[in-house]
Amino acid sequence: MVDGRRTQVIQPLHFPESPVETLTVTIRGRVQGVGFRVATVRQAHALQVCGWVRNQPDGSVQALLQGTPDALDRLLSWFHIGPPGAQVHSVEHQQLATGRLFERFEVN
Repeated sequence: MVDGRRTQVIQPLHFPESPVETLTVTIRGRVQGVGFRVATVRQAHALQVCGWVRNQPDGSVQALLQGTPDALDRLLSWFHIGPPGAQVHSVEHQQLATGRLFERFEVN
């Protein structure tokens, strides 16, 4: 309380204690039409990872991820399993150097 009034402290969604890394990821297999993008958004929000996810014309799913190394490792591990109905054959990722900081995670 401040001067008898309640105050609310709002924490930023993305407040890493570790350096922020950026990855591009391609997931191949049966990953379209199974809710992979929506499930990825949920996982990313839970892990405080920012970026985007989208379907590719070749049937793969592509994502750009930004977060702490631990959060990214956990999301990469989840990509190997995916949501119910997905059959993941491969997950390829590459680290990117970028000056841009994303503020949220969304379907692109």
